[in-house]
Amino acid sequence: MRAVECAACGNQVLCEKFSVAHTSVQWTADAAVVCAEFRDRVGPGGTTARVRTCGTLRASIDRAVEDGSLTVSALEPGVPGSGTREAVDV
Repeated sequence: MRAVECAACGNQVLCEKFSVAHTSVQWTADAAVVCAEFRDRVGPGGTTARVRTCGTLRASIDRAVEDGSLTVSALEPGVPGSGTREAVDV
């Protein structure tokens, strides 16, 4: 997994790409505080559990793929942990 920083807020997530459509993202615990899109959509006392994505972060991940800092890696059959992460399309 590679760190990808959101161009808008600087929030960092860990990402892994297994195909063009399959992006695995691990969010930080403070995403609702750091990410303006999350913060604006959640509101006071809310939860980020129902917020599926941040459009600006998605664009940052796409740029990381385009510039080669995040590459599409192959799933390796029979390798423990390979392809077992939860996929989240951001």
